[in-house]
Amino acid sequence: MVALMGKVAVGAAVVCAAAVCAAAALVVRHRMRNSGKWARAMAILREFEEKCGTPIGKLRQVADAMTVEMHAGLASEGGSKLKMLISYVDNLPTGDEKGLFYALDLGGTNFRVLRVQLGGKENRVVKQEFEEVSIPPHLMVGSSEALFDFIAQALAKFVAEEGEGFHPAPGRQRELGFTFSFPVRQTSISSGTLIKWTKGFSIEDTVGEDVVGELTKAMEKLKLDMRVTALVIDTIGTLAGGRYHDNDVIAAVILGTGTNAAYVERAHAIPKWHGLLPKSGEMVINMEWGNFRSSHLSLTEYDHALDAESLNPGEQIFEKLISGMYLGEIVRKVLVKMAEEAAIFGETVPPKLKIPFILRTPHMSAMHHDTSPDLKVVASKLKDVLEISNTSLKTRKIIVELCDVVATRGARLSAAGILGILKKLGRDTIRVGEKQKSVVALDGGLYEHYTKFRTTMENTLKELLGDEVAANVFVEHSNDGSGIGAALLAASHSQYLEIDEP
Repeated sequence: MVALMGKVAVGAAVVCAAAVCAAAALVVRHRMRNSGKWARAMAILREFEEKCGTPIGKLRQVADAMTVEMHAGLASEGGSKLKMLISYVDNLPTGDEKGLFYALDLGGTNFRVLRVQLGGKENRVVKQEFEEVSIPPHLMVGSSEALFDFIAQALAKFVAEEGEGFHPAPGRQRELGFTFSFPVRQTSISSGTLIKWTKGFSIEDTVGEDVVGELTKAMEKLKLDMRVTALVIDTIGTLAGGRYHDNDVIAAVILGTGTNAAYVERAHAIPKWHGLLPKSGEMVINMEWGNFRSSHLSLTEYDHALDAESLNPGEQIFEKLISGMYLGEIVRKVLVKMAEEAAIFGETVPPKLKIPFILRTPHMSAMHHDTSPDLKVVASKLKDVLEISNTSLKTRKIIVELCDVVATRGARLSAAGILGILKKLGRDTIRVGEKQKSVVALDGGLYEHYTKFRTTMENTLKELLGDEVAANVFVEHSNDGSGIGAALLAASHSQYLEIDEP
């Protein structure tokens, strides 16, 4: 009996030991699997980081390629991926402008009407007012007449409310700067035909028509005595606003949902310009730089996939690397690969993570700027936007690093683009005995709100220029180009300028 009990005890001990061993083996396997997954996640991140690399030598090649494409685009129509469009803006504001001017800013589902009273060098912008109007959805797909009638009615109502402090010149037409942020073939400073609608608008009978003519017809119906003296895009409005406050502004860059650049070119350096040379000797060029592409741009498998799935494959490659519309989406695509191959969010890929463009750049920026020790903001964004909870701190750290890689590449490439413009103008070096100041006006939500993007871009530009040249190159925030900028361009291209000249 004792012997039997002894055998049972030994058997139980063996079974118990085996169970412990099995459990221990399971833990080891689990840890190994976990460390294997972790190694895979890190490998994906490191490989992506390497492919996104923007060493200073590569950025110089990008800048040189930008300058070459600028020359090609100015030489002939269709000579480059850069359209280098002639804007017909040959008089930027000087600060001497006086009087009451209006602006209309149409760029999406809302439009703004704005008025400014300008007081010359001494008083600058004396007073300004604006109103925002939503466009009813049915008008975005209706007829050209219905849309422009609606806009003209809002404008007429706004003019009727002109109050104290605004002084229209007696016996003169009111003048308007029209910011129209859709693809237009500009034919003069105050006319341009619509190439195509974007951003949810689809009104067939406007395509091929002069948008200023359409607005003018609608204003005439209402007996609104107002003339469009400048048709512009927001980038050129930003340039005008910048130049109004600082005479050394030579270019403007928008870094927002989309991206573009415009700059002041010497009129004789535009071979494709066949008209009379403007009196000022200058012409503003709308680069449409979002369409720039070069073999020196650091494209990854995720960028190629994003481009292939986009509405415009092969187009706007530079924009897809640097603008707010796409940065969050690149982060999402890398996270999908990590979720599939390294199970960083558990055994299955979270369904929300599979939705294109669900992770927007403001979400990415919030995670990138998270300084809390346990990365609380990252956790809450994952939960609120992607419905992913219970992430480890390790995973959250990898996400912050991923945001940093994507933002850094975009910011450094933006700086290389700006260097390309400075090179084209010969402002990337210091000439003996000459200290010329160059100011680039910047605007857009990405530049304004994504601090790490902005500081990386500015620091990279300094690094590219070198201390001596960088001391004379400045980046300044120029706000509301599409509003005030358009009103200023209406003033600098006023039909009454010659009468008012002493």
